[in-house]
Amino acid sequence: MVKAAVFSHYIMRTMVKRVFFSTSATELEGGVSMVQGASRGIGLEFVRQLLHRKETGHVVATCRDPDSATDLQKLKKDFDSRLNILPLDVTNESTIEEAATTIRDTYGYLNLLINASGILSIPNLLQPETTLSKVEKSSLLLTYEVNAIGPILVVKHMWPFLKVGGGTGTEREVAVVANLSARVGSIRDNGLGGWHSYRASKTALNQLMKTISVEFARKKDPISCILLHPGTVDTDLSKPFQRNVPPGKLFTREFSVQKLLNIIDNTKKIDNGKFFAWDSTEIPW
Repeated sequence: MVKAAVFSHYIMRTMVKRVFFSTSATELEGGVSMVQGASRGIGLEFVRQLLHRKETGHVVATCRDPDSATDLQKLKKDFDSRLNILPLDVTNESTIEEAATTIRDTYGYLNLLINASGILSIPNLLQPETTLSKVEKSSLLLTYEVNAIGPILVVKHMWPFLKVGGGTGTEREVAVVANLSARVGSIRDNGLGGWHSYRASKTALNQLMKTISVEFARKKDPISCILLHPGTVDTDLSKPFQRNVPPGKLFTREFSVQKLLNIIDNTKKIDNGKFFAWDSTEIPW
């Protein structure tokens, strides 16, 4: 009953804020986007391109420690009125709730949520397993917590604002939840083995988001939930494993994000629950 009451409170407050903002066309123009995991890599590039490609639209960028996110802070200087940087740690649900409160009070709605955070390796703590004998419980739990649990909790708390926002203020018919997954999370595509923790965490992410998409459709929410494979991108995450990448298959962040934003821009209601590669082809589960 308490949870139901809190959720109802969210909806009422967002509706109030939505009415307020509808009186100001300049505030609505371009919509409101949120990028979770925005301090570096692909997440940072999403923020940069969302801000640069249009003169309108607001972006909420979240990361664990905004004060140390120097590149985000540089963007803030250039786009002070359009960029809002908030602390959010996907392993700490209270920080997700606090970010949701700020979004509710500042904007009242969202049109786009990009879940970009993820881990593959951490020096002296986490390495992709090349064989079953190297699998450890701690690695499985950590990758699952960051790569699967974190994103679904973010969607849970941003859901009310996405329902209110839909495609309003954008050129889309629906709001979009876009989650960075990976081709290695496809069970059907797995012909190489290895990387047990990372593969399994991305497979779990795919299943969680596919399940969310079914609920969105059943409740007729104006939201499409999609999963995206960015390709092998030249970031800190992939750097230790780039040696065996075929020529022409290591993408720049700029190229990959441009392709992914093209998919997001063209997402329709019928795309809800689909898994796309960077080139817009569908990936089997």
